[in-house]
Amino acid sequence: MPKEKPELSDAMKKKMQGKTFEKNPIKGTKFTIAISSAKGGVGKSTFATNLALALKKVGCKVGLLDADIYGPSIPKMFDINEKPKSDGQTLIPIMKYDIQCMSIGFLADQQTPMIWRGPMVTSAIKTFTQKVSWKELDFIIVDMPPGTGDTQLTFAQEIKLDGAIIVSTPQEVALIDVKRGIKMFDKLGVKILGLVDNMSYFKGDDGKKYNIFGEGGVKKTADEFSKEFLGEIPINPKVGKSGDQGKPIVESNPEHEISKIYLNFANKIKSTYL
Repeated sequence: MPKEKPELSDAMKKKMQGKTFEKNPIKGTKFTIAISSAKGGVGKSTFATNLALALKKVGCKVGLLDADIYGPSIPKMFDINEKPKSDGQTLIPIMKYDIQCMSIGFLADQQTPMIWRGPMVTSAIKTFTQKVSWKELDFIIVDMPPGTGDTQLTFAQEIKLDGAIIVSTPQEVALIDVKRGIKMFDKLGVKILGLVDNMSYFKGDDGKKYNIFGEGGVKKTADEFSKEFLGEIPINPKVGKSGDQGKPIVESNPEHEISKIYLNFANKIKSTYL
């Protein structure tokens, strides 16, 4: 572990001063796992959706919460075009592929920009964790937004996070932000389950591996911060195509080599918590 103490932004420090937070588990759930990166464009939502589906396939009851208020991806990746119903007190998650789902994208048009200040984002997150009728879930997988801001702070301080998986691509420009994210979770007392090297390499028709974004950066970062390295996920056009079609690869092709990687992750998580 690095000897220097992780630093939070001035805004985050101000939020923490003079406050005592009581973490409350999300009702209807056993364990809450955040999928984070602190960097956009590394395939975090693809990882979150496929991990949720993999957990379902190994026998777990799973919810998927899209906490990226400004750029929700779950409506597209799960092909959900309806609004959640309400019982007058709570919102009812939308079921798709036997996964209970919730996203701000269900409540707004896909092309409507979410021009919200921080307090509005925090309010939306609290609604999704406190006023959604999650039912008997083993795991709720939270697709976190990029960065180390209000959403991350709300989940870490006011909501019970049982762990976080950090997703990154191997190039240094992504890892700079990932290191900030690691320090943030360490500072806030959130257990990091491990780091995943996503889009690690491309395997050509010749059978050779091509390290498009560099090699070994995520594992080196995991070693630097004494975190577990969970493994690599290669680039494959079928993964992106499946997500665009609203049926992620673990659901559309569970026998694919990448689907088997996710199933391996899911079995590790299941054995750790259940």
